[in-house]
Amino acid sequence: MKTTCITILFWPLSRLLLSDDSQSSRTEVKYNFTEMNYSLIPVDINKNITILDLSYNQISLNVTDIRVLQTYFLLTELYLIENNIIMLYNNSFGNLSNLEILNMCTNSIHIIQQDAFIGLNKLKQLHLCQNKIFQLNPDIFVPLRNLILLNLQGNLISYFDVPQMFHLESIILYGNPWNCSCSLLNLQKWLNTSNVTLENENITTCAYPDILKRYSITTVPYNAECYSKFSPPINEDLYNHSQSINNSTFNSSLNNLKNSEHKLLGKSWAFLLGVVVTVLMTSFLIFIAIKCPIWYNFLLSYNHHRLEEHEAETYEDGFTGNSSSLSQASHTNSEETTVIFEQLHSFVIDDDGFIEDKYIDTHELREEN
Repeated sequence: MKTTCITILFWPLSRLLLSDDSQSSRTEVKYNFTEMNYSLIPVDINKNITILDLSYNQISLNVTDIRVLQTYFLLTELYLIENNIIMLYNNSFGNLSNLEILNMCTNSIHIIQQDAFIGLNKLKQLHLCQNKIFQLNPDIFVPLRNLILLNLQGNLISYFDVPQMFHLESIILYGNPWNCSCSLLNLQKWLNTSNVTLENENITTCAYPDILKRYSITTVPYNAECYSKFSPPINEDLYNHSQSINNSTFNSSLNNLKNSEHKLLGKSWAFLLGVVVTVLMTSFLIFIAIKCPIWYNFLLSYNHHRLEEHEAETYEDGFTGNSSSLSQASHTNSEETTVIFEQLHSFVIDDDGFIEDKYIDTHELREEN
């Protein structure tokens, strides 16, 4: 009876010890395939393997590699250092629920799909150093609930938005071209207020702008504009006080603005009237200058009037007197006499009272006389 009781009491303890022994025996299954020039993950490996090192090969982690990798579901550590991985696809490690360490440093990774790390619930260390990662979606870290160490050293990251519920203990960020603008303020706050340790803090510095190049990303002096974009909540009293100050300031500014507007309105009205008058006068003078020559020519072209009958007779007598003097002065030849006679009798009084300008035959004129 005593033996049975003792067995019942110690049976759970013995099962626990046996399970620990089996667990420790499983963690000792390790395969090292470094520098084997493998282009694919080998298939003929013991399925009980817990530590697999495939560093310094030519593995690209394509669809075939992912399918083979899912069969090693007891893996706790996976090393893929310096291979040819350029992209991490969704569910690349979906069946590796026991994996605790994943190291993929020194590859050419530049794209990480959002669900690449789904299934890694026990992952504690993620090493992505020395890759070509330009931007990271914070949602890719959501499945990593037990992540303690994140290594992003030596990438092309200039901005990093801290995901929610991110409880790291250590993070490595140096060797990236950090842009220390306002967008990096949240990262700085998280690094300074959380329990995370920034490794190599003194060399984790800003790349630009130039005036901040020597500053660590944890000590960048941001201006008030950056803090206004990410301002913390304030209590109600302080808020009311600030609101009253702002209202009084606004009212005084509004009154000053109204007074200045009235002053400007009185001056601007006189100025506007002067401008209008000046424009009208200038336009009128230009109009007169253009139109006066036209009117003058118009009136000049119609400056003719009807000659009266006595004016025509006087005009003819004058020419007759001149013809007698000319005939006495010159007796050179008969042609000149004829010309003068024609010129003197070029105007004849018509019956209608108008002067008709035409050539009249000399013989006809003599017969009429």
